Amino acid sequence: MIKFLKICIFFSVLCGRNAQADDFLPDFSFPDTEDKTHTISEWKGKRLVINFWATWCQPCLKEIPEFMVLQTQYSKQNVQFIGIAIDDASAVLHYKQAIGVNYPLLVSSEWEGFDLSAKLGNAANTVPFTLVVDSDGKIIYRYAGAVKKNELVSVLSLKK
Repeated sequence: MIKFLKICIFFSVLCGRNAQADDFLPDFSFPDTEDKTHTISEWKGKRLVINFWATWCQPCLKEIPEFMVLQTQYSKQNVQFIGIAIDDASAVLHYKQAIGVNYPLLVSSEWEGFDLSAKLGNAANTVPFTLVVDSDGKIIYRYAGAVKKNELVSVLSLKK
């Protein structure tokens, strides 16, 4: 466990900024692929895995099937995955239908999506960018780049 924490600290420093005690998820909203607007507060009280991605990003597309498995595995443990696509809504809808994504996919414009991800700690301004938020809304994990499944499982195994 100590080794894992050291690795997390190393990657947090490498990939942006560490989660701080006062780092809470701000309220924001984006439409889904059917153009229905969703506010992040809809999932208040859940542990969230928020992934910024795009259909043109190959590492992003490799992560999504793993996220789908984890969504199924952790849904009874109050975990909700949410994808925020920095992309065109029609491309996202096509991809969603093609592979049957089992969690909400929201769509943002390039400027809005990258601006929000930067505010959330994406210093590299890249996709994929993933963060985990505890049930109190505190950001407890950030990762710029393709996150490793076992690392995400370790974070999700922490209670709260």
